[in-house]
Amino acid sequence: MSKKVAIILADEFEDIELTSPKEALENAGIETVIVGDNENQEVVGKHGEKATVQVSIADAKPEDYDGLLIPGGFAPDHLRGDAEGRYGTFAKYFTTNDVPAFAICHGPQVLIDTDDLNGRTLTAVLNVRKDLSNAGAHVVDESVVVDNNIVTSRTPDDLDDFNREIVKQLED
Repeated sequence: MSKKVAIILADEFEDIELTSPKEALENAGIETVIVGDNENQEVVGKHGEKATVQVSIADAKPEDYDGLLIPGGFAPDHLRGDAEGRYGTFAKYFTTNDVPAFAICHGPQVLIDTDDLNGRTLTAVLNVRKDLSNAGAHVVDESVVVDNNIVTSRTPDDLDDFNREIVKQLED
């Protein structure tokens, strides 16, 4: 059975932080599914990359996925603004059930809403690190950090390391 990764996405995502990991996963034979506010909604990245939501967050069941990818940009802030907290709840399934969760740049912001970062080691773009620390995480400045099932990276410069580790997490 092939593996499947949910990608939670909103407008203003960092284009390369979607396209590069998505391509790495698909090249490894892993299916990717974009989850967002509304099915068939087009979301647009900061630099014009377009993606279509395949499954609405209301219909998405985290147990249907073998991993979660959270690209950065301004999208994580939009996702956290969901009045019902659905994205944090969705991500919490992965953090609490030892299912791989991958977040780059601003992506780890969504993981804050899981309330599962206490004692975990993560990295992120500089202006998110204090928020992670306040959520109880041990924050380091490294290109990629693997803490059990959570893989985090800082910026697009880290994509080679990030992509290698996310694929590795999903290998049998």
